[in-house]
Amino acid sequence: MLAVRGVIPPLITPIDEKERLDTAALRSLIEHVIAGGVHGVFVLGSTGEFYGLEYEEKVEAVAVTMEQVKGRVPVYVGASAITTKECVKLTRLAKEYGAAAVTVLTPMFITPTESELYTHFRTVAEAADIPIVLYNNPDRTGVNMSANLVERLSDVENIVGAKDTSGDMTLTSEYIRRTRDKGFSIMAGRDTMILATLVYGGTGCVAGTANVVPSIVVEIYDKFKAGDLAGALEAQYRLSLLRNAYNLGSFPVVPKDALNLMGINVGHPIKPIEHISDENRDKLKAILVSIGAIK
Repeated sequence: MLAVRGVIPPLITPIDEKERLDTAALRSLIEHVIAGGVHGVFVLGSTGEFYGLEYEEKVEAVAVTMEQVKGRVPVYVGASAITTKECVKLTRLAKEYGAAAVTVLTPMFITPTESELYTHFRTVAEAADIPIVLYNNPDRTGVNMSANLVERLSDVENIVGAKDTSGDMTLTSEYIRRTRDKGFSIMAGRDTMILATLVYGGTGCVAGTANVVPSIVVEIYDKFKAGDLAGALEAQYRLSLLRNAYNLGSFPVVPKDALNLMGINVGHPIKPIEHISDENRDKLKAILVSIGAIK
């Protein structure tokens, strides 16, 4: 079974001026993050604006990602939607293209009970023989996965891990404590809490900032694994400067504009989100300079 570990960027989806998927830019972004030392890539995540893509574009994004990666690192595919049937459809798509795993977010807009969530995730897991990573992001969906729910779901054979973006370190640590003897992986989803999650026993992170500065995120992981806690902490503090700049624009445009400032063209956000203001772009550029991303 797949070991979910290391640094996995939820790939930004490059979008052209006509709001279409820019496949050439996606290929370039994949090369940028792999050169930065990441341990996997995740296509069709929240940072990748999965909610704004047509189904045909999702298929194309998965196909291009699989082709460009060429087996160098595992490819995770987002299979998130409001309904169980749509999640199942996307999970089978990922399986068809040979992805290593799928990541499934809690449904958004609706507020299922814990029993309904359990049935939802179990149904998706049983729909295809592929590893499943749960994804908790209550700020975006309004639905929070309890430690009890994650513990129950960890007993489903092909549910192999969970990403927690709650920002609640007590919850993350409970996920880890309750599943640590099962070979279950817990990944940090909040980029400011990567090191804290690793200290508690987490196995890595799914970090949007790893699109921009993959080498800094990898430095946190590598130095922690090598026992250099002080070095890992210093890298975490540098990364936090970028993650805390997300408030310069509407999610998820800041990492997209950061890459554009670095000369890695990923185009535009999907409307109604717009590029950050000129004033905030200057602030973002100063942060990128301060952390060594640009000169």
